[in-house]
Amino acid sequence: MYEPIRTKSVHRVADEQAPYPHRSREEELDIQLAGHLAALLAVTDELGDDAAADRIAQQVARLRGAPPARHAGLTGAGPSALHRRAHALAGRALVVAASRADTAAAILAAERMDAHTAALAVFRPVGAL
Repeated sequence: MYEPIRTKSVHRVADEQAPYPHRSREEELDIQLAGHLAALLAVTDELGDDAAADRIAQQVARLRGAPPARHAGLTGAGPSALHRRAHALAGRALVVAASRADTAAAILAAERMDAHTAALAVFRPVGAL
């Protein structure tokens, strides 16, 4: 019914050494967390919250081993859109920080989520979801 495959597989055997180094799961999570925090830093800088931005920058520097670039440009978005974006980014950072058991980053991300939730409450009408 089926003809057997007669050509050599294009896939490598798992035991073969690749010509490039692979990163561990922890290194991948560090990179992902630093990326989420760097994006949160850009939004926080645009919102003008310097104290929070400095705390986020410290965490990014700790994860990357170098200070982050600070706020490359303005998006022109309104404050409520920026707070929603920052809340989402802080949530992503919290998930990654929790999965890698990074307490300092998780606490910072949770605090930022709370701050942006409170800021968004100002923009929502009473009783709206």
